[in-house]
Amino acid sequence: MKMVDIRTRMLLAALLPVTLIAILLAGVFLASRFGDLGEAYHQRARSLARQLATASEYGLFSDNITHLQTIASGALRESDVRSVAIVNAQGDVLVFAGKAGFKTPPVLSRQEDEKFDPVKRTDLLSQPVTASQVRLDDLFEANAAGAEAPSPVLGHVLIEFSRDALFQRERDMLLLGLAVTLACLLFGGVLAVRLGRGVIHPILSVSRIIERIGRGELSARATVLPGDPLRDLQQGLNLMAERLESGRDELEQRVAMATLELRQKKEEAETATLAKSRFLAAASHDLRQPTHALGMFVARLAQLPHDAQTSQLIGNLEASVQALQNLLDGLLDISRLEAKAVQVQLRPFALAELFDQLQHGLTISAVEKGLLLRVRPTAVWVMSDATLLHRILLNLVVNALRYTRQGSVLVACRVAGDGQHVRIEVWDSGIGIAPEHHEAIFKEFYQVGNTERDRSKGLGLGLNIVERTAQLLGHRLQMHSTLGGGTRFSLLVPLVPLGAAMAVPVPQPVETLNNLAGLVVLVVEDDALAREGLVSLLESWGYVVGVADGLSAALSQLEAGLIPDVIVSDYRLRDEENGIETIRQLRTKAGWLIPACLMSGDTDAGLMQAAKDASLTLLHKPVRPAKLRSLIRRLAADVQANGADLV
Repeated sequence: MKMVDIRTRMLLAALLPVTLIAILLAGVFLASRFGDLGEAYHQRARSLARQLATASEYGLFSDNITHLQTIASGALRESDVRSVAIVNAQGDVLVFAGKAGFKTPPVLSRQEDEKFDPVKRTDLLSQPVTASQVRLDDLFEANAAGAEAPSPVLGHVLIEFSRDALFQRERDMLLLGLAVTLACLLFGGVLAVRLGRGVIHPILSVSRIIERIGRGELSARATVLPGDPLRDLQQGLNLMAERLESGRDELEQRVAMATLELRQKKEEAETATLAKSRFLAAASHDLRQPTHALGMFVARLAQLPHDAQTSQLIGNLEASVQALQNLLDGLLDISRLEAKAVQVQLRPFALAELFDQLQHGLTISAVEKGLLLRVRPTAVWVMSDATLLHRILLNLVVNALRYTRQGSVLVACRVAGDGQHVRIEVWDSGIGIAPEHHEAIFKEFYQVGNTERDRSKGLGLGLNIVERTAQLLGHRLQMHSTLGGGTRFSLLVPLVPLGAAMAVPVPQPVETLNNLAGLVVLVVEDDALAREGLVSLLESWGYVVGVADGLSAALSQLEAGLIPDVIVSDYRLRDEENGIETIRQLRTKAGWLIPACLMSGDTDAGLMQAAKDASLTLLHKPVRPAKLRSLIRRLAADVQANGADLV
């Protein structure tokens, strides 16, 4: 609160009542005085007129003009008298004195008359002059019955009075009243200012203390004087500040203690998290290694001739290994999404390419279940990551095929209402999802109606991966489903203008080789089981395989004359060696960029980035044999198509 505001309000509070009272009293006083002055003026004028009328009786009776003129001239000695005229009973002017303000005399009557001229500010009084009657009867004689006859009118006296002196006195009285009122206001203002100082300064002091306390200066205290009118308030304010300061200090101590405890708990949690992460990383690596070897052995075993019973057993074994690999792949995808290790590469591409891949890859699965997979052709181009978008649609279509017993699954797209996005939709005529499960189905390992955890019904990771990937791409995912009425998933993806889409070059597919017999593959693997399983599988494909358990053994193979076409190396090798450095040194030793790939059971994001920086494809164990064979084919095809590059 500003001092000017306080003083203004205090002054107004003191002056407004005084002003109103002063104006009211001055008005009443002036009105009374103006009335008294007017009444005195009229009484004087009528009294003078009557005196002149009495004095003029003899002159009119005796027709003594000189006497009347003397009377008229004598009346002019009065300050307010402007003119005097004496007329006879017939209305003839006998004598006149002064300067008349009227041109024609007024109508005369037996009564006193008074007229005011507002223009000239004069009063004209008409006073009749009557003859006096003296009774000559005996005083003791009884009066005769009947009324006395009125006295005859001898003439009239016309006196013109000026109100200038009256108005002047009224103006003087008004000025005096205004002066007295202003003096009262001035006195009241000075008194209000002097009295207000004793209140304003304590209020300002309290205001400053409150402002300092509001800024956090809880040590601020008000100085309490003995005669201070706000002494109690300032003492209470000081007490409040002391309590606030004490409470703040206590709260800061508690916060400090709580922060210390939280920091300790945080450090404990981080330590536990690191230990858990190390354990999970080690467990994941150690689990993936034998699973990878198992997959290689099962794939090699399936290539050998067997009887029907053994083939059925091997098929069940392959299904079990496949389920285990699917679980590990799903966990890997989730861990990569949580660690934000998935790199998004947005580019324009034709949506028809993804639709063709879905139809070619899943039509056989749909036919095996007696379902119809319909993929409507489209010519639109979208801006997204083709790999991640394909993974989303693949999970959605696989889910739709899994939970649809009869009918069809439809994949289609249509332009959204804003004209800037395309809505990709996956419809199915399956069992549908009850409303109470709509949010829960996107959680990890949540499956409706699969409490027994049947592997044939999936693992409950697909929709969670779909949701996380859609959020990573910034594409809005929606679901509409009713129990028994099927399900519809829709994904909103940005459109690309047709001109921009046509300007993007369409990548030409790499021509694969059908026969790679005799291809030389150098395997660098320190785990005996994984190495044996991989070598056995590669040899079954007709490849010439060189084996090494580390860098020195691999260099020895090159020195012995082995010229590898492809290098397949594990990342984590013995003696703290790693596959990236091993491949680099092998390429340096060979003198050209030998096509190579990494395999690892580690899922660390740093490893993925390091492999990307080294331009190496990283395969996470357990590696599917078909995926490994496809990668080797592509690497060999690149060499044959582009030639060898020197280091």
